[in-house]
Amino acid sequence: MSRKIAVLFGGNSPEREISLKSGKAILNALVKLGINAIGIDPINFPLLYLKKYGFKKIFISLHGKGGEDGTVQGILDYLNIPYTGSGLLSSAITMNKFITKTLWREYGLPVVYPYFLLNKKKFIKSNYLKIEKKILKFKLPIFIKPNCNGSSLGISKVNHLDNLFDAIKKAFIYSEDILIEKYIKGEEYTVGILDKKILPPIKIEYSSSFYNYQAKYYLNTTKYFCPSGLNKNKEKELEKIVLNAWNVVKCNTWGRIDIILDENKNFQLLEINTIPGMTSQSLYPIAAKKAGLSFYDLVIKILNLTK
Repeated sequence: MSRKIAVLFGGNSPEREISLKSGKAILNALVKLGINAIGIDPINFPLLYLKKYGFKKIFISLHGKGGEDGTVQGILDYLNIPYTGSGLLSSAITMNKFITKTLWREYGLPVVYPYFLLNKKKFIKSNYLKIEKKILKFKLPIFIKPNCNGSSLGISKVNHLDNLFDAIKKAFIYSEDILIEKYIKGEEYTVGILDKKILPPIKIEYSSSFYNYQAKYYLNTTKYFCPSGLNKNKEKELEKIVLNAWNVVKCNTWGRIDIILDENKNFQLLEINTIPGMTSQSLYPIAAKKAGLSFYDLVIKILNLTK
């Protein structure tokens, strides 16, 4: 019998629904390739039993909290079972948008600026007018995002001060800390990284006011362009920025970086995703296909890159 592989999906993060879809697509591909793979939802299975049940490798398809933040990576390191994707430290860093942006900025990489972090407890105790004053220095519109969450859940674009308080409350549902940053108008791109190389960039066009959860997963008005339409020089510049951003936070195997080309034609890094979606609508498999990798090729390559 071949080595037993566990595909972890589901979990209890707000991104559970997407994780289930991604994980099932990965599991189906592995099974069709004749691999002895079993799907496991950590809600129903204690992860400390993975070794006891003879699993030799783990394909992590958990999105968000508990999956991308170093928690499951720490458990698997403790059990000494190899797994896909970035390790504990990189996962913990990149799940935290504020820390990631601060590190990138420290290394001279372009990030959307200004931004600041707001803590739930401090917000309750502090003077709301002080925060309002700080935000007005940015000039509206601004973005308010949960600091440790993915899939654009809890994100708001605030155009008017009247909507500020509600946007802050909404973001705090998903995270104890929220990131408040300047809104940058421009063209959005997402770039997949696979085995230290970048996949063809994808340009994203959407009809919503920003690339939100609905635009990502449900609206058929969202358009993806691969090839991205960037000229050779701009694509080279993008590749350099993305690989530097990837290496600074010491990520490995596979992941995705979102970036915006502002109105002055300068790239600004947005965020990083260490376990990209692998659903039928996900961008990572689209980019891999453009690079000549079928979904089956992609899944097996990620699995074989496991340390």
